[in-house]
Amino acid sequence: MFEFLFDLPLIIIGPVIIAALWMFTLVGLLAVRRYVLPRVRIHQVDSELTATVVQSIMVFYGLAVALIAVGVFETHSDVAKIVSNEATALATLYRDVTGYPEPARPQLQNELREYVRYVIHEAWPLQVQGKVPDGGVERIARFQAVLLSFEPATEGQKLLHGETLRVFNQMMQARRLRLDSVSTGLPGVMWTVVIAGAFLSLSSTFFFKVEHTPLEGVQVLLLATFIGLVIFMIFALDRPFRGDLGLGSEPYQLVYDQLMKQ
Repeated sequence: MFEFLFDLPLIIIGPVIIAALWMFTLVGLLAVRRYVLPRVRIHQVDSELTATVVQSIMVFYGLAVALIAVGVFETHSDVAKIVSNEATALATLYRDVTGYPEPARPQLQNELREYVRYVIHEAWPLQVQGKVPDGGVERIARFQAVLLSFEPATEGQKLLHGETLRVFNQMMQARRLRLDSVSTGLPGVMWTVVIAGAFLSLSSTFFFKVEHTPLEGVQVLLLATFIGLVIFMIFALDRPFRGDLGLGSEPYQLVYDQLMKQ
């Protein structure tokens, strides 16, 4: 797949996919009926065989595309949960560090605030472009250095420090998973199956010898439209951070506005 296609508006991509399948269907149907079917003697038994083959192709293609579509949707949902988990961990972490004494408290708060601002305004635009941001490493390192240098003086501080370290590790895990998800998408071989399977499935419907040609054309166009809609759905959800349905930074913005904004 050409990566730039994922940056185009879905209102353009959807009609283009369906129009391409329509064009293939109309040209292929007319070409087969004009140049192939007149040269082939098709009997009733042949039509039954053709119908059986078409049904078999549709079943296998439908099963493959259904599994791919479900997998893409689940991946998109999983990445949304990862984003939510990281934002939630950041909110919890910020509340935990408010219980630290001076001078650790303002240092930890400032580093977290700076990190969230970076995620919203710098990291997210890079993710939307399909690039993995790396500027958060330095900011997290500064926060971690202050956190690990803190020496609890009381039992309460020890408990608070232990809980803060646990939440910090959860946040780091979610962050790592988010960054790994930036390049998530169907491999080229699966896109080949989806696209080539669509053309193969439509091609198999061209070899019915029927008297009412317009009726056959309408039915095949309806089939092409449905296949196009399924491909469009897979395309729209394939890149979790890109396109009109890409995940946004709203969870982080909400945490910043409610807890960190000064």
